[in-house]
Amino acid sequence: MENAVKIREITFEDAVVIQQIRKAISEEDGSVDFEKFIEQQISESSGKLSLVAEISGRVVGYMISTTLYAGFGIKKSAWIMAIGVHPEYMGQGIGLSLARKICDIYKEKGIENIYSSVLWDSTDVLSFFKKLGFERSEFINLKKRL
Repeated sequence: MENAVKIREITFEDAVVIQQIRKAISEEDGSVDFEKFIEQQISESSGKLSLVAEISGRVVGYMISTTLYAGFGIKKSAWIMAIGVHPEYMGQGIGLSLARKICDIYKEKGIENIYSSVLWDSTDVLSFFKKLGFERSEFINLKKRL
């Protein structure tokens, strides 16, 4: 099975490819410094879990998450902070494979809830999370423009 998806933990060397995936998805997202972001994820690995998906040795998707231990009345929980699949590989279940793997790992660690924030008009991302069984949470996102 040549095109089997392999899921593994992220490494610093993946940062350049993740940057390229972000840019392929959205020019605006291409400006994020993923090298610095991934370096922080790896060096401060306590409670952080980030994975990449490979096909034939090529990184084609990623998911970055973290764990929060306290805050606003909830117990220890996981948060998906970023996900991306290269447009050439979308629709092949790669994002679902990444999400299921992260959920399985967190469940093994005894975490009962995993959260993510999604823009209200991102219907494709909302649909993705609903397919995984996500539903509205008890949070209301707040923001202050600076």
